[in-house]
Amino acid sequence: MRKFLKTYHFSIILFISIIIGSIIGLIMKEDALVLKPFGDIFLNLMFTIVVPLVFVTISSGVANMINLKRLGKILFNLLFVFLATGIVAAIFMLIIVKIYNPALGSNVVLEAGESISKINIGERIVQALTVTDFSHLLSRSNMLPLIIFSILFGIGISALGKQSYELAKLLNTLSEVMMRLVKYIMYYAPIGLCAYFATLIGQFGPELIGGYAKAIILYIVAAIIYYLVFYTLYAYISAGKDGIKAFYRHILPPTATALATQSSLASLPTNLDAAKKIGIPKDIREVVLPIGTTMNMHGSVIGSVLKISFLFTIFDKPFTGLDTYAIAIIIAVLSGVVMSGIPGGGLIGEMLVVSLYDFPPAAFIVASTIGLLIDAPATALNVVDDISASMLVTRITEGKNWLKNKLIKE
Repeated sequence: MRKFLKTYHFSIILFISIIIGSIIGLIMKEDALVLKPFGDIFLNLMFTIVVPLVFVTISSGVANMINLKRLGKILFNLLFVFLATGIVAAIFMLIIVKIYNPALGSNVVLEAGESISKINIGERIVQALTVTDFSHLLSRSNMLPLIIFSILFGIGISALGKQSYELAKLLNTLSEVMMRLVKYIMYYAPIGLCAYFATLIGQFGPELIGGYAKAIILYIVAAIIYYLVFYTLYAYISAGKDGIKAFYRHILPPTATALATQSSLASLPTNLDAAKKIGIPKDIREVVLPIGTTMNMHGSVIGSVLKISFLFTIFDKPFTGLDTYAIAIIIAVLSGVVMSGIPGGGLIGEMLVVSLYDFPPAAFIVASTIGLLIDAPATALNVVDDISASMLVTRITEGKNWLKNKLIKE
């Protein structure tokens, strides 16, 4: 028992704070909004640190690579894992919604919607990958351009060889400093998470009991199943039983942070800390995790399938046929793996659903509302999936004994 408490005591504190916050939200209802500033302080601290953290960790990880071929291998394996597991997530949710349709008997009220403007994907991709000025890289709104710049900066340092040794060493030290700052910020986490959950439950509690309740409950059940079954499976594939133990020993703090903040970016510092404790190599975790915050959203993949199924039912369209299922899977994977890195990618995914299936504009309101209400569990899956993906990338890159070799060294 003492060993258990030593390992999980902080995780237990975080989840107790979330439970207390939920109770406060249920009691105070909308009056719980008075606690929002305490949650905002925690979120703002995380957002403040995330830009320098991403730059330092990625550029440090790349700069300290002796062989740049390894970087190419990591990036290739990363894309393969993101897409493969994204397809698995979409198929999983497709099976769930076919077993139980949450929209049957729904009393969702549709409002008249405005016409949906056409999407210029080309411009969106340019905005996602680049910025017009260096100063724009210093905003968390431009994470993919920052990640690309950090990778190129690290490659430039590594290419100089011995001349860049001191700079690479400095970046490595700065990376450790940033992780120490994360540790300090997390001391405030129980207060911040408690306040955030009180606000969340107090604000959205009534809506969760309305016409969307079945969809929300189904999503939560599906998310729990996916979390316990698929992440356990991926951890086992990554490193056997030791992988499962390491995964669950350190994954709870990122899960709690994601549930409360509903932000993959705000959860990145705790995710990097968890990956380090699990034993994922520095160069892999510092490349996969930051990219994962913008391009690996399997909670969003599952949510997209739910939205599509929900819309088909309330607009009295048959959700059947291999072509319908295939398009649903493609849209879901695009929304959660490809478009999540594009500014407004979630909304673009919802627009695609409405336009490709020829739904009326009011469908966009329904899809957006579902997206808002499932945001907390979806973010938790998005965040945890980054750890899972980094373990799978390590397995492919370093072989099946990567974790055992680490344990032996320790």
